[in-house]
Amino acid sequence: MTTSDSTDPSPTTPVARLAMVTLDCADPGPVADFWAEVLGWDKAYGDESYAMLTGPSHALGFGKVEGWQPPAWPDTAGAKQFHLDLAVEDIAAAERRCVELGATVPDEQPADHEEGTWRVLRDPAGHLFCLTEAKSWG
Repeated sequence: MTTSDSTDPSPTTPVARLAMVTLDCADPGPVADFWAEVLGWDKAYGDESYAMLTGPSHALGFGKVEGWQPPAWPDTAGAKQFHLDLAVEDIAAAERRCVELGATVPDEQPADHEEGTWRVLRDPAGHLFCLTEAKSWG
């Protein structure tokens, strides 16, 4: 969102564009392989301390951090910080495929009361992500 300032000659010009999101993890290779399969993106780079996927307009990176620990779920303390929402046509089928690729499904599913419109999963490193109905995104 941009704000208008009479002294700013170009208030609608963004300062930057999002080029990549990088996720911390203990072992970048398997996590990058998982997300490459889930998103259908190309693995552009990978070594033992970093991996990068390239998508249609963004990149997703994975950086090795010694001692990295996945966030708790449920996250009552607010330490989760972020998660990815993925739009899918069939939540059950997408969940099965993600699990085949190495995801896990936490027992606690807060969407159970919302008639299954989304599911919480963890990638192989423990990052939380949600599968959501594509029709909900327009």
